[in-house]
Parts: sequence; C-alpha cells; structure tokens
Amino acid sequence: QVQLVESGGGLVQAGGSLRLTCAASGRTSSISVMGWFRQAPGKEREYIAACRWSGGTTIYADSAKGRFTVSRDNDKKTVYLQMNSLKPGDTAVYVCAAGVNGQGYSYWGQGTQVTVSS
Repeated sequence: QVQLVESGGGLVQAGGSLRLTCAASGRTSSISVMGWFRQAPGKEREYIAACRWSGGTTIYADSAKGRFTVSRDNDKKTVYLQMNSLKPGDTAVYVCAAGVNGQGYSYWGQGTQVTVSS
C-alpha cells in the first residue's frame, strides 16, 4: 500500500503562485510515476502533470505547460507542483496519484483545495 498526503493549497489572488506538496509513505519503492490531477465542481477530473520516479522525466498536459512545474525529491518521497500565474479557472481540488510497478495510477490522495480569486 502507498499513502499520499497533499498540502499547500489555499486561497490566492489571480496572478499569484502556490506550491503543492504530495508526500508518499508506505511501499514507496514500488512507485514508478507520480501525477497531479485536478477536479473543479461540475467538471471531470483533469490530468495536469506527472513525474517519473526514476530519472525524473516530466510530462505535462497542454493546459499546464508554461505555468506549472512538477518535480520530485526521492529522498523525501515527495512530489511538488509549482503553480504560477494562477487564474480563476485553476480553482479546483488538486489530487496527487501514484502509479506502481509500471501500471496505471493505483493510489490517490485526498486532495487539497486551490481557490483563485479574481
């Protein structure tokens, strides 16, 4: 089992920045990729970005390129999402997920709320 805990969400004005943190625990040696997703009220869950645990290769959705940066700290078993130039449309619950053993995302955190005011 892998447990994921997100933090760093909050209320920010448009144009501001936030850094989200996702701390993994448990069988972290099985993690192959960590991803960030978000879900706004009334909308489907949206993929944002992912970071491969080995090597650190990053993959972004087109909507995240240029404003969001994903990174990881293997020693701390933590993945980060740096979000800049935030817009009201970025308001959502942000959730991290872990893919293990090269398979799809099997573990999900509870999420952290990000609210961007205009």
